[in-house]
Amino acid sequence: MIHVPVVHTLAEGEVVWGVTSLADEVYVLRQKVRDQVEVYDVINYRLQRRLTVPKNIRGFKDMTSCEHYRCVYIGDFGDPIDKCIHRLDVQGAVTRWAVNDKPWGISVNAAHNVLVTCCYVRNGKIKEFSSHGDLLRELTLPDDVITPWHAIQTRNCEFIVCHGGGNDAVHRVCKISADGRHIIKSHGGQPGSDIGQYDVPIHLAVDNNEFVFVADVNNRQVTLLSPTLDYIRQVVSPHDLKGGPSRLCLDIHRRLLYVADTEWLSATTGRVVVFSV
Repeated sequence: MIHVPVVHTLAEGEVVWGVTSLADEVYVLRQKVRDQVEVYDVINYRLQRRLTVPKNIRGFKDMTSCEHYRCVYIGDFGDPIDKCIHRLDVQGAVTRWAVNDKPWGISVNAAHNVLVTCCYVRNGKIKEFSSHGDLLRELTLPDDVITPWHAIQTRNCEFIVCHGGGNDAVHRVCKISADGRHIIKSHGGQPGSDIGQYDVPIHLAVDNNEFVFVADVNNRQVTLLSPTLDYIRQVVSPHDLKGGPSRLCLDIHRRLLYVADTEWLSATTGRVVVFSV
């Protein structure tokens, strides 16, 4: 394994459900009633401010950002009625829109639209919304993509999807066609801890050359795959973390990988570890 240096570790606190970067700041989403979003500067990692999402339900599941619209999006499981995406502008305005299925992973594509992965529906879905919540399309994934956690769209409009959890027979990362119907390539299979196996691959990050970082929760590591989904190496090991990696964010310009590290035994403590990649 090639050692990936730790640049910084943000303070421990409540469980981290999302981390993203925007301009010269890092946004950290924590599981609490108020001040859920902590904003740090990217140079010294000093806390700049805290933001409150005006909703008193601890259903947050992911966070991403958009440089084009200069905003942050938060996926909210909510209650049986209110399953939504919150949109936070850097100026402070907060809006939201309904997803109508439980959102889990979220990402932003090259068209600056929001991709919402819904894992708790039959076969799983990817819903694409405009920045202001207009539903643009809805894709149903192939039958054998069970419990999809997160999806990222590549430049040629294909999707990288990680899936598999609990008692699912297959845990892997797939490249899926632009229409969502066909698996082009995959990495993984039966859950396990050997090279080429995953045990709940829950979140992804993709760089400009389409190399893929995979957060493998129960194996407590982050794996790097080639653009063709071939195994390259482990980039974050269990020795680098106190718990398991639950969310990723790649700052492409600075080559920094932000890893949300959760101590799952207590499920009450989280932090963000910053790696130079």
